Amino acid sequence: MFQPMSFRGQSAIEGENASAGFTFIEALVALAVAAICLASIGSLVVGNMRGSRRIEQHIALIETLRAVETGLPDRVSLVSGTLEGDMHGRAWSVDVSPFASDYVNPRIANLWTPQTIVVTARSPSGGELQVETIRLAKSTGGQ
Repeated sequence: MFQPMSFRGQSAIEGENASAGFTFIEALVALAVAAICLASIGSLVVGNMRGSRRIEQHIALIETLRAVETGLPDRVSLVSGTLEGDMHGRAWSVDVSPFASDYVNPRIANLWTPQTIVVTARSPSGGELQVETIRLAKSTGGQ
């Protein structure tokens, strides 16, 4: 009669079935590795979303600053003091003050008076962006 070949005391059919497929521990390890990979990818996606949201808020503040600077009155009308307002849900302020006189050439001061202008924009979330510049205004006491 026909006798199947044996492998270490087992028949050939039993030896093939014993080594086929994954063990329970191998499947758990594979699932754990997949879960770790998915969790790390998820944290990267969340970080990118936060970063893009911050960039969008920063760009909105820059646009507000540019719009406020563009809308500033001309040299004659811009006097020392503070202007405030709201644009697209963002508060802004413009502070105009005389420039520190230590740095002004006295010969030129008769014609032009430098002014320090600080433009500030604040987002509803609390972020703030500020630009400081100098503008020359015609002196009222000039020749």
